[in-house]
Amino acid sequence: MIQVLATALTVVALVAAAWSLGLAVLDRPITLRTKPTLWLAAVVLLLEVGLLVQAVAGVVAMLGADRELDRATFVGYLIGAAVVLPLGAVWSVAERSRWGAGVLTITCLSVPVMILRLNQLWAGHG
Repeated sequence: MIQVLATALTVVALVAAAWSLGLAVLDRPITLRTKPTLWLAAVVLLLEVGLLVQAVAGVVAMLGADRELDRATFVGYLIGAAVVLPLGAVWSVAERSRWGAGVLTITCLSVPVMILRLNQLWAGHG
């Protein structure tokens, strides 16, 4: 695991969650036709690229590690974090009400939780 990347991904996910929560409060759907939603989409895309990099780096580090680690759970969280974001993003664009932004908020908040769990597993507390 790349700890600096994990911290950066957590910050970016929380920023994206706050941004999408702001859109939900303002009753703005995610339409990808306005600058705020296009910038949010760019942040989510950046987050997804970072999650994919972390997934590859995590698997490589896991294969080279000689520590006690629940490998299946670790890989499951790596894959889950990388998969949940695109699914939530597609759902949020498909939902034409303010709740699309709400879906994206919850999706973005799930990423730091999964990263925290990955750190716990990596440290051997899982």
